[in-house]
Amino acid sequence: MSKYDYIIADVRLRSNRDIVKMGIRSFAPFASLHTDGVADCTLSFVTIIEHVEPIKRLSESYIAETDAESSLYSTASGYLYTITRRCDSSKSYTLHIDNTTKIITTDINPKSNIDLAILRFGIWVMFGVVLAKRNAIAIHSSTIVADERAVLFLGESGTGKSTHTRLWRESIEGAILLNDDSPIVRIVDGEVRVYGSPWSGKTPCYKNEYYPIAGFCRLTQAPHNRIKRLLPLMAIGALLPSCPPIFAHDEHLQDLICSTIGKVVSSVGVFSLECLPNTEAAELSYNTILRG
Repeated sequence: MSKYDYIIADVRLRSNRDIVKMGIRSFAPFASLHTDGVADCTLSFVTIIEHVEPIKRLSESYIAETDAESSLYSTASGYLYTITRRCDSSKSYTLHIDNTTKIITTDINPKSNIDLAILRFGIWVMFGVVLAKRNAIAIHSSTIVADERAVLFLGESGTGKSTHTRLWRESIEGAILLNDDSPIVRIVDGEVRVYGSPWSGKTPCYKNEYYPIAGFCRLTQAPHNRIKRLLPLMAIGALLPSCPPIFAHDEHLQDLICSTIGKVVSSVGVFSLECLPNTEAAELSYNTILRG
């Protein structure tokens, strides 16, 4: 059987089909030429998925990019994720992960760009289950690197995360963007790291790199520039909304995520930045988090 490996956040995803040749080119930087290692999880494309009985619906969400409704369910053996496009409710896409074997099975056979977008998002959800068990979380953020360390800017969509990291690149020598939507935070040997990933929102920034994290910063638009470091309880509250909301109603996954967040805030500073979209705000956050 053919096998194609992708190393994402030092987690080996093995597939029985070439994801890049299927059309998801964001996986190319993560492709591994060596497929003799042990896979941490396996993605298996099949024609028909054997029926898996849902136990409990954990979440429902709308995927604007594909105009589709999705649901995550718990099952006796793992998790089931279904996606249905609004324009064709008769067609449902399915992914299932078995907690024991770590095999992700899907019946998605992409024939259009919409199918590829659905598959890409579905892999993100299933891979997130694998990450949660490895002290790792995909954090919704725009992530910048300077002085060989990373800062993750958090906030709801439209708060200016991408604008702020652009200002860093324009005003701070050597600053580079690592990921603009869904980098992966992972604790390895006691070090809190952030990894690039194949998921970066509308910004094509897919880097197979990692850096130690200097800090997290939650942005709020304001008529001034002001930054402060948060106490641990407030720091946890600042990070949790940026964790995958699709897992929020599963007790096991949420416990794993909260455990990882607790370890993160005990090692890395979390800041709150009230700011204007200007160079002074970028310099303030840089000097406080990386130089302070």
